[in-house]
Amino acid sequence: MRYGYWLPVFGGWLRNVEDEGMEATWNYVSRLARRSEEIGYDLTLVAELNLNDIKGVDAPSLDAWSTAAALAAVTERLELMVAVRPTFHNPALLAKQAANIDHIGDGGRLSLNVVSSWWEDEAKKYGVRFERHDDRYARTTEWLEVVDRAWREDHFSFAGEYYRVEDMVLQPKPLTRPRPVIYAGGESEAAKQMISARCDAYVMHGDEPARVGEKIADMERRRAALKLPPMKYGVAAYAIVRDSEAEVRREIERITDVRESAAGYGNYQQWLAGTKLEQRLSLEDYCVSNRGLRSGLVGTPEQVAARVEEFERAGIDLLLLQCSPQLEEMERFAEAIIKPRAQSAACCGIRS
Repeated sequence: MRYGYWLPVFGGWLRNVEDEGMEATWNYVSRLARRSEEIGYDLTLVAELNLNDIKGVDAPSLDAWSTAAALAAVTERLELMVAVRPTFHNPALLAKQAANIDHIGDGGRLSLNVVSSWWEDEAKKYGVRFERHDDRYARTTEWLEVVDRAWREDHFSFAGEYYRVEDMVLQPKPLTRPRPVIYAGGESEAAKQMISARCDAYVMHGDEPARVGEKIADMERRRAALKLPPMKYGVAAYAIVRDSEAEVRREIERITDVRESAAGYGNYQQWLAGTKLEQRLSLEDYCVSNRGLRSGLVGTPEQVAARVEEFERAGIDLLLLQCSPQLEEMERFAEAIIKPRAQSAACCGIRS
């Protein structure tokens, strides 16, 4: 199992707590990233939104790509999974930027999390065209072809409905071979068709291991039909590790005490309107984003470790954690879960 976490570029994850002690600043996220390497984390996901959908549009949020470039220079082994939205980035230029960051990382540590945009108001405020759901995936399919070919070839041309390049040259190529890993998530048929054909890894909203296993099986059937190798799989999870079940209950009550008047509630409604999901969401799902509580990484160390093992059996390779306050809770999770599992795996001669 690999352990990743969402970089708190929005200053937190809770809709009902104004100050989570994890401000949206370079000082905080750089300290967090450097510490995460020391305690066993493998990856950070750097989300890309120009407005803050957690704390409200007037709250600060960090730019994903300049933050990722800076993190590449101050970390040593952490994989930087940077979210990218094709409607906001020309594919040829993004391929160039990404290759450069891959070199800054001194060994090739960049990966992409391709997201087909959902927030119409943000697009309008930043002067970007906003398209309907399936049209966005059609654009993303072309976008991925240009990026992939730019990373692998020189002197190629492409002419599609959305993008056109002529005799393109990109040097230096990314260090990561055959290319930086491309992750994507989505539950609509358009999303799953595109991801199975064009991406390397599938990341899912939080869900119980049995349901996640069904999604993995579906994606593997799609890959086999296309004669493509198996994918890697990740799942989002909000982590709460405590010594007693009473402490767990108190923490859940604290983070789910949210009201529809919260600053980010209107953004959440736009997300629902602009996304095609397989399941109806509750207000509890909204309060921690990405359905994180449904993954069930909540309980005593023994209960959470058992849940991690269930995800492994279901086929999950990567856990993408959110928690609050981020640094303190990541320390707790590392000490209670990552470290003991690594020690156990070392005794058995396997990787945790």
